[in-house]
Amino acid sequence: QVQLEESGGGSVQAGGSLRLSCAASGRTFSSCAMGWFRQGPNKEREVVAAINRNGGTTYYADSVKGRFTISRDNAKNTVYLQMNSLKPEDTAVYYCAARFSITYSTLPSHYNYWGQGTQVTVSS
Repeated sequence: QVQLEESGGGSVQAGGSLRLSCAASGRTFSSCAMGWFRQGPNKEREVVAAINRNGGTTYYADSVKGRFTISRDNAKNTVYLQMNSLKPEDTAVYYCAARFSITYSTLPSHYNYWGQGTQVTVSS
């Protein structure tokens, strides 16, 4: 089992930066691919970024490519999402998710465990 807790959200102006952290508990963290998802008001949950078990392969949604960076530190049981050049359209609740697989998935239904979410608000 893996338990996840996100942190680092907040309110920023357009063009600013935030770094989200997802702290995981459980000895199986290193066995999991990880993903970041977001859900805006009255919208479906969508993938933002994902990373495989060893951190060597990543995925980014087209909307965040070149602005966001996902990384992980298995020794610290933590996955990060560095968000630069933030836009108002990035406003959402951001969720960290874990999947018991070497490879990541872009589908929310493929992830086994979820954090509670952290709010990111970007003002114009």
